[in-house]
Amino acid sequence: MTALPSDDALLALPKAELHLHIEGTLEPDLAFELAGRNGVALPYAFVEELAAQYEFADLQSFLDLYYATMAVLRTEDDFAELTRRYLRTAAAEGMRHVELFFDPQAHVSRGVPLEALIDGISGALAEAERDLDISSGLILCFLRDQPVESADAVLSAALTRPERLLGVGLDSAEVGYPPELFAGVFARAKEAGLHAVAHAGEEGPPAYIRQALDLLGVERIDHGIRAAEDAELMARLAAEGVPLTVCPLSNVRLRTVPDLADHPLLTLDAAGVRVTINSDDPAYFGGYVGRNYLAIRDALGVDAERAERFARTSIDASFASDARKAALQEEVDAWRG
Repeated sequence: MTALPSDDALLALPKAELHLHIEGTLEPDLAFELAGRNGVALPYAFVEELAAQYEFADLQSFLDLYYATMAVLRTEDDFAELTRRYLRTAAAEGMRHVELFFDPQAHVSRGVPLEALIDGISGALAEAERDLDISSGLILCFLRDQPVESADAVLSAALTRPERLLGVGLDSAEVGYPPELFAGVFARAKEAGLHAVAHAGEEGPPAYIRQALDLLGVERIDHGIRAAEDAELMARLAAEGVPLTVCPLSNVRLRTVPDLADHPLLTLDAAGVRVTINSDDPAYFGGYVGRNYLAIRDALGVDAERAERFARTSIDASFASDARKAALQEEVDAWRG
């Protein structure tokens, strides 16, 4: 299978998604539905007007809308419904395992109880495991542009129920907030037995990737595309087998690359870096995980063999059990035929 795969084949390819912000799956229609349910006034008159705002000059312009819109999320049922809709959509595009990010600081600061987030999201994930055979895990992300003390506080609260968490991550505005600021918080999380990942090298420099590895002890780098600017760093990532959770459509929408044809994905892959394909904030960036596979096929000529490798890497790079990984790799075997 070396030819360019069809849409149906790519969407059917079993895959894991390792870089997905659940708040970033808030489609305009659901935003209005929840606004009405919760009595929240959005600064837009109708769905189409909100959808028209989903064009961004950079990461910060996206974050401004992202945080404003999530004000409609108030209750456990809201977070459960948001998660259910993501799972149904991504399942139709071949997603079989997800390690899902959430941003508790953005919600508890609005008076939403942490339990509402965790219980709502976890409940929907449990439903999907039962009904859709989708395995999953929940990764608590710290907002790097908020005080470290806030991250410490939310970690302490979350660790009262550590069984609900798979790991911790680091996200939000990158430039000016190096990973080193959060070394202590990550050390606490790892002592509690949690996995560690971090956004680095999206808009920030390659040095942020090194800090995430050396000071936070992360097991995966989220984004990481600016490693392509540093041959020594690419060689290190390849030698150490550190996976990157790359989000092609996101990188175009946030203008970290000028065009998908210019994306460093193939440069990283050619250097032996373990690459996975993900959707990041798909409601805002033009497509869920399967659509990202279609986009790299069309723009970069990613053939069936390479797409299969990316999917297998996403499974191997996950924190799923060995048994689950083996089962999912067998699904990819069956897809390959």
